[in-house]
Amino acid sequence: MDTPADAAHPADSAHPADPTGDVLAGVGTRLRALRQARGATLAALAAETGLTASTLSRLENGKLHPTLEQLLPLARAHGVPLDDLVAAPPTGDPRVHLRPVRRSGLVMVPLTPRAGGIQAYKVIYPPAGRAPTRNLQTHEGYEWFYVLDGHVRFILGEREFSLGAGEAAEFDTRVPHWIGSADSRPAELLALFGAQGERAHLAPAGH
Repeated sequence: MDTPADAAHPADSAHPADPTGDVLAGVGTRLRALRQARGATLAALAAETGLTASTLSRLENGKLHPTLEQLLPLARAHGVPLDDLVAAPPTGDPRVHLRPVRRSGLVMVPLTPRAGGIQAYKVIYPPAGRAPTRNLQTHEGYEWFYVLDGHVRFILGEREFSLGAGEAAEFDTRVPHWIGSADSRPAELLALFGAQGERAHLAPAGH
């Protein structure tokens, strides 16, 4: 028989559901559906992506949270955009979000409010000439970004690129890089990266 304390605090209330949910919760189901639609086996997909069949099985079963390094080759193998795999939420106007992070003209709106793993952000770069630094950065990991609005100047190693709305890029962040607006308007991006990428984007000017 339940005591009054038990009745007031049922067992399942000891572990309340995360109100934010997990942005990657449905990735396994989508990965399995994509693989089966192609008629590919786990072994065949492992050969395509360089991931082990065991890792692929755990990803599809939801027993392993995917990393960006795992999602990139899977998106390429299945021929789908990376944001289709993670089901990135609509970004909208940044002013509707409660906790944007601002640093020296750069605005980052977190879209995945949870600790660890891959993170999604809406990033707004200030107009050209107002960026806090032009120093190229390097750090561990990979980054993927999609231009939502404006024009982006993207430097990667010794090469320079110009990207407009609807274009995307992915790269190894161990290569020196810099991202900023290419003209007099702000540039808005949807970006995916890990904790090291977040620290690099929000580093004080001159670092």
